[in-house]
Amino acid sequence: MLYRRSLRVNFLLKLVVAMATLVLITSSSLYIYLKLSANYELEKSLEEQANYLLKNYYELDRTIKSQKQILKSTLDIEARIERAPYMHYKPKFFRIIKESKKYFIQGFFPYNFQTQTYLILTKDITRQVHLQKKVYKAVVFTNIASLIFIIIYAFFISKMLIKPITLVSKKIAKMNEQKLNKIDSKKLPIEFEPLVKSINQLIAKVESFIKYKKDLFIGAAHELKTPLAVMKTKSQVALLKKDKNIDTLTQAIKQNIESVNNLNAIIESILAFGRAEGAQFEEAKKIDIIRYFEAILDEFEIIAIKEEKFIARKIFIKSFEIKIQPLLFRQIIQNFLQNALRFTKKGDRIYASAFVCNNNLVIRIKDKGEGLPKDFDIFAPFKRSKSSPGTGLGLFLAKNAADSLGAKIGLKNRKYGGVIATFILPISTH
Repeated sequence: MLYRRSLRVNFLLKLVVAMATLVLITSSSLYIYLKLSANYELEKSLEEQANYLLKNYYELDRTIKSQKQILKSTLDIEARIERAPYMHYKPKFFRIIKESKKYFIQGFFPYNFQTQTYLILTKDITRQVHLQKKVYKAVVFTNIASLIFIIIYAFFISKMLIKPITLVSKKIAKMNEQKLNKIDSKKLPIEFEPLVKSINQLIAKVESFIKYKKDLFIGAAHELKTPLAVMKTKSQVALLKKDKNIDTLTQAIKQNIESVNNLNAIIESILAFGRAEGAQFEEAKKIDIIRYFEAILDEFEIIAIKEEKFIARKIFIKSFEIKIQPLLFRQIIQNFLQNALRFTKKGDRIYASAFVCNNNLVIRIKDKGEGLPKDFDIFAPFKRSKSSPGTGLGLFLAKNAADSLGAKIGLKNRKYGGVIATFILPISTH
């Protein structure tokens, strides 16, 4: 709650500073524009009056002295002719002066070059200056009123925005691994739909992850229990026999060693799962995924030749740079190739291909093995066919790795025997 309040206060403070600056700039700019425009009109008016006097009166200095009051009453100006040596006989010049709370504009117009004299016209602009100030005050007041209105409006808008966020936060806070209910976006503004959709997708992933974890623990407990039960039974049978000769005890010990080996295999698989979990935190790197894929194929080709099997390649793209976690990618491809080699008979081929389709990178591994059993959850932990010597964690780990990469994997039976293992990675997300 404190964080939300501070967030709102910070937002309002920044808004006040921004709007105050805008008010100052707008008011000052408008005032300067009005002032310059008004002064330009006054200067233009003085210039027209000066031109009128210079054109229509031959002896202007005498006319000004004799008709000073007439000029004051008719043109509202004071005129005089004076020398201004400090101006170095510049062209026309204007200035605004202030005398005892009154403002005047003066225009200097060249009159006689030889005597260095100017026709100086002075006009009272006190009313205009006061009007400019009133306009400036009105602009400032209007902007301040607008600022206050915007602040109030922003306060209510921020309150409206925080309300649905608070609602979402409360719903998330109430969740636990036993109760992962998706958030209903119907009760929230339409703008929050993308956020709620993303949160619900994350909830679904967490729910799936928890399910996999539970299946793993249950499967591990079941798998560990079986060899332990066998060891216990064999040991009890050996002790109950009356003729405890060396052969009987040797046979019991050998069977126990076999059970221990099974236990070690299961424990090694669980440790592999732990290492795979750690690989998910590996930093993504930009690599040429095709070269990396071919390097993995090179490693397995040595094993295949040793087992009198062959790997045929159909790589339709020479190179493709992408940002990815290499260990997770290797884990998936390695599992595909291990399974393909395990179920492929001597003399047969394994087909590896890579291509781009519909903005996806697709990698396929095909074998000519026995295929997948029907109605069988291949990605569940410790699930394996009867002929499989593994512990049944390989595809489970591969599925988790694919989820972490934002990819999809799938396995299906071929029409004439064997399995097609497919890895699909969206290019747009990498």
